[in-house]
Amino acid sequence: MNEEKTLKRENCKARNSAISPWRRSAERFFENKTAVIGGTFVLLMILVCGAADQIAPFPFEAQDLNLGASEPSGKHWLGTDTLGRDVLSRLLYGGQISLKVGLIATFVSCAIGVAYGMLAGWLGGARDSILMRIVDILYALPFTLFVILLTVLFGQEMWLIYIAIGAISWLTMARIVRNQTRELRTQAFVEASVCMGQSARKIMFRHLLPNLLGTIIVYATLTVPGVMLMEAFISFLGLGVKPPMTSWGLMIKEGADVMQDYPWLLLFPGTFFAGTLFALNLFGDGLRDAFDPKK
Repeated sequence: MNEEKTLKRENCKARNSAISPWRRSAERFFENKTAVIGGTFVLLMILVCGAADQIAPFPFEAQDLNLGASEPSGKHWLGTDTLGRDVLSRLLYGGQISLKVGLIATFVSCAIGVAYGMLAGWLGGARDSILMRIVDILYALPFTLFVILLTVLFGQEMWLIYIAIGAISWLTMARIVRNQTRELRTQAFVEASVCMGQSARKIMFRHLLPNLLGTIIVYATLTVPGVMLMEAFISFLGLGVKPPMTSWGLMIKEGADVMQDYPWLLLFPGTFFAGTLFALNLFGDGLRDAFDPKK
């Protein structure tokens, strides 16, 4: 019996060594049912909201003042708001804005954080300490007020909201990438590249970045919910999306103002928003476990 167990264990190790790390990570991810459910839900929301022009029952700006706020019915499945606009249609169009903010701002955040973290980790020594002390100082600043100030000074342009939110969300990514870069820098393949005379830029982008990709993907998915929450908060304050366009955060604000009389105007946007954030967190946690090198 012991010999059979030993043989099975050796066969399992041999199989794992023959499989690429990406494939092993994919197998671990799909074994995590909650992560798969979360990822499927997020993908479904992206597809549905992305196709709002084709599947929304009404245009997002279409209103019927005579109808006013009405409860869910056969014509308006999720009811209408105080201006007689279809809630389901506005949820689909609002999801485009919220998800777009999450994805674009996260891309900006990753671009800044990865570049900064790789530079700090590669330089090391005093320069690394100076760069990371700057990160510590930035952590202490009230970035929410900074974003609000930008929107007040330069207007409520969507591109500015994307950049502003992304530009304040890169600090954690920079720390993570910096620590990973310091570990990779001591590996034999990096030292061999240095001995061959390859430039630091070439080593970072050709050798370090591919090895950091798994970590970047994981923490990027965990950044999206925080970015979406930031946009929702800004929209809740009335400094985000300009009417008649909407986002989930703006719809939650409008619903909160009239929740006692028309509770569905807060219930449905809040459910969509909370469900998407929950699914994103499940998806991100699943990716983190799948790419964990200790497993």
